[in-house]
Amino acid sequence: MSWGTPGVAPSSDSQPLRVRAGTNEDVSFVFSGIRALAEFEALAHEFHGSEERLRTHLFGASRCAEIMIAEADGMRVGYALFFTTYSTFLTRPGLYLEDLYVIPEARRCGVGRTLLAELARLAVERQCGRVEWSVLDWNKNAIALYDSVGAAPVRGWTSYRLDGPALAALGGQRV
Repeated sequence: MSWGTPGVAPSSDSQPLRVRAGTNEDVSFVFSGIRALAEFEALAHEFHGSEERLRTHLFGASRCAEIMIAEADGMRVGYALFFTTYSTFLTRPGLYLEDLYVIPEARRCGVGRTLLAELARLAVERQCGRVEWSVLDWNKNAIALYDSVGAAPVRGWTSYRLDGPALAALGGQRV
C-alpha cells in the first residue's frame, strides 16, 4: 500500500488496512513508536522505558496491557496500546487507550480512525461501558480525529499523577 502522501487514500490495487492483535514480535515496533510519541509530545526527558519491561507487561505471566497492530501490505503502520479499567458508576469494565500511534507516512489515511473503530468494537464485544484516553490540548490533529468519531472531552475533571519520589514516599509510609 502506498502511504507516501498524507491525506491521499491508498490506491485501489493495494491491500486493505488490516488490524490484528499484537504479538511478541510486535514489541520492538511498539517500543519505537512509544519513543517517537515521547519525542513528538516534547516529553523525551520523561521516557525511561525498557523494551523488555514492555514485553513482560504485554506478554508475560501478569499481563497488564494489550496491543492491536494496523498493517497495510504486510507493513506495520500503527498501533493502539490499551488496558482494562473499571467504572463503579456504570459497574462495567472499560478500556483505556494509553497510546494511539501511526507512522508519519500513514497519517491522514484512516489508520487512526480504523484503530479507534476496532478498539470500540472490542469494547462492545467485552461489554465495556466506555473507552477513555487523554490528549494534549495542543494536538489539534488528534483532537480533530477524536471529534470526528463522536468522542467528547470530559469537562470538569483534572488528571492527577503520583510518581517518582512522591510515589515512593507515600508508598513507603506505614499505616
